[in-house]
This record gives sequence, C-alpha cells and structure tokens, in this order.
Amino acid sequence: MTDLYISLAVLGAAVLLSEAIRRTAVRLFPGAYWVYLLEAASTFQLCCCTHELKLLGETAQLELPVGLTLTYTMTVIHLLTFREATCNPSGALEGFFRGTSSTRAAVVIACQFGAAVAAQFFASSVWSLGLSDIHIRHQRFGFRCFDPLGGTLLEAAAVELGCAFMVQAAAMHVHKLDQKLRAHFIAAVITALVYAGGSISGAVFNPVLAFSVQFPCSGHTYLEYCFVYWLGPVLGVVSCILLFEKIIPFLSGKSTIVLDIPAVQKQKKTQ
Repeated sequence: MTDLYISLAVLGAAVLLSEAIRRTAVRLFPGAYWVYLLEAASTFQLCCCTHELKLLGETAQLELPVGLTLTYTMTVIHLLTFREATCNPSGALEGFFRGTSSTRAAVVIACQFGAAVAAQFFASSVWSLGLSDIHIRHQRFGFRCFDPLGGTLLEAAAVELGCAFMVQAAAMHVHKLDQKLRAHFIAAVITALVYAGGSISGAVFNPVLAFSVQFPCSGHTYLEYCFVYWLGPVLGVVSCILLFEKIIPFLSGKSTIVLDIPAVQKQKKTQ
C-alpha cells in the first residue's frame, strides 16, 4: 500500500504543478498566448499522470477495481481542470476545421508534443528519486518499457480506432446531459474503454499521449506505433464525425446540423 500512496502523491503533485501553471498563465499572459500555455500545462498533467498510472498498474499488480477506480477518478480530475484545453491533436484539428477555435492548430499541437516530452523527463526525474519500491525497480531497468501491444498491429489499430470513435461520439452528445453529470459520463466511457481494450493496445486513443507513454517502449518500430496510435485514433474521430453529421442526416433526410459542442468535448482524451 505504501507504493500506492506514493504514486497518489506523485499524481497530486503533477496536478497541482499543472494547475499552478494554468493560473499563472491566465494572470500573466492575456489574449491568445495563455491558450497555448493552457494546452501545454494540461497535456503535461495528462501525460505525467498516465506515466505514473501505467507504471503502477504494470508493476504494483493492483486489483482490477482499484485500477479502474484510479482511472475514473483521474479522468474526472482532468476533465474538471483542463478548462478549454483539448490535450489531443485530433481535438485541436477539429476545432480548427470547424472554425470554433481562433488559435493556430499547428502551434497548439506543437505545445502538446512539447509538453509530452517534458512529461517524460518529469516522470524519469521523479522515478530516479527512488521514493517507492516500484520506482526503484523501474530505475534498475533504466526506465525502459516493453511492448505495449497485446495483439497484432491491425487488432491494436482497430481498438484505438474504436475507442476514439466511442469517446468522440460520447463527447458529441454529452451536452444532452445535465452539466454536473458530463465529466462523470465521459470518465465512465473512458474507463470502460480502458477496461475493454487495455490488454490489446493500452487503450490510449490520443496521439500525443501515446507519443509520450507508448512510443519509447521497445517491441515495434516508430512507424508501426504511428500506424496504431496516430492513424487509428484519427480515423476513429473522422469516421464518427462523418457518421453523425453527414451520413445519418443524409439517410434520414434531414439537413446537416452542426452540434453545439460543449467545452467538455475538447477535453476528451483522453485515459
């Protein structure tokens, strides 16, 4: 249990640090610049927490209910603290093409990937302190991670596509729920997807998060990881938007309606 408590402390420290950056950005950088810092801080939080949760799940051998509870709780915290940040290149591109975002998608995505790299250094720095037994064991292996895929490349890509599709669908329709229930609904969907697809691909369904957490792992080439963790989620998001905003309205004889996308959709991530 000591390892669990230490990991919880690391998670809390990552959230508090990121929140401090967000609050500072709001005060010191008015205008469009604070949006970029918001994306960087929130993506940093997401990646740092996922690094620790992944290590905890793989090394501490948590019981399934405990692991899913942690996933659900951290997802709710992310959704409630990210504000307008997408923390996902797919979300940034979607906002750009819809015209709902005034920021440059390329700059936003660059901030996200920069934060993903920073999260890798943060995680390794914390682990090098040897605060817990799992950190010490991980340090002995040089902080290496191993093949995250539990299936073939096609199976893993299909899981990432399906997970991204489901999260996008949930985010597009979550506005129908009461405001207080939205974050919990999205968190429940993400937790269920992690449970269903985690053993095959890790159920990341977020290109920038996968870049930080999965790409450093051995077992497959960079291009193979791109196929699974970049192409799969992007196709999932695109196919979901086409289905609900083009195909279904066309088949039903109704005009295409641009959905009112709430802020929580921009926080899909996702895990």
